[in-house]
Amino acid sequence: MSEAAQKPLPFGFQFLAGAIAGVSEILVMYPLDVVKTRAQISTGSNTGIVSTLKTMVKNEGPRSLYRGILPPIMVEAPKRATKFAANEQYTTLYKKLFGFEKVTQSLSILTGVSAGITEAFLIVPFELIKIRMQDKSNIGKYNGTADTFKKVIAAEGPLALFNGLEATMWRHAVWNGAYFGLIFTVKDNLPKSKDPNQQRMTNFAAGTVGGIVATAFNTPFDVIKTRIQSYNGVGIKKYNWTVPALATVAKEEGIASLYRGFLPKVLRLGPGGGILLVVFETVSGFIRKNILKE
Repeated sequence: MSEAAQKPLPFGFQFLAGAIAGVSEILVMYPLDVVKTRAQISTGSNTGIVSTLKTMVKNEGPRSLYRGILPPIMVEAPKRATKFAANEQYTTLYKKLFGFEKVTQSLSILTGVSAGITEAFLIVPFELIKIRMQDKSNIGKYNGTADTFKKVIAAEGPLALFNGLEATMWRHAVWNGAYFGLIFTVKDNLPKSKDPNQQRMTNFAAGTVGGIVATAFNTPFDVIKTRIQSYNGVGIKKYNWTVPALATVAKEEGIASLYRGFLPKVLRLGPGGGILLVVFETVSGFIRKNILKE
């Protein structure tokens, strides 16, 4: 069956393929996420990726590169599965609702934004716990993931786990809209694949380009999300809503500060987007061939 004629996988298999793709990406790229978070929280001068990694290993030990990895691992499977499964489900819905006969760039963007908003509701508590554990000012404060959940709820209340929800919705809507819109365009403009190996290369190129450009669009929202979620209830809460917070950071620190952590973020999510798409498509192809017998 040609790629254009393929029907969406059943939801359970979409979930499985997205889960495997997401966990594969996070295990490879996670240290860059720690560096990104520290850069976004900081209001001082940037120290660079290599320097930050060296300092962390020297002062905090190699395990610091994976500090806070359990919350994203816990949510990564449903998060990535939701991203792809929701995207395919919204595609089917919007085709019927708006009369699209085939997948177009505008449909890809619309479904990507919708999938991103759906995903945001799922991940916010886990993102907040990850941010708190990655923040170097909290070293020694939390003893693992469960302890972090417990202490945040005890000190700030259960609703604190959803701090940054609006910023997270912005971050994911923008990233997913750009990502799914661009991979559609890139794949449509590349030469048609003649064999599975060439198809994987096309998928990797499309995913990488989509990841890099989407990251350029959504980094300011990610900076604000990190700032909001790093607030621990002590002192004046400086950031609340996304748009006013963007204006505050730009005014006080300069527009460039809205792109703090951009390099480690794009180094992770650019190639990571390629890894994600290739693994998802590969697992999906395996399921179609060996389980569904298409």
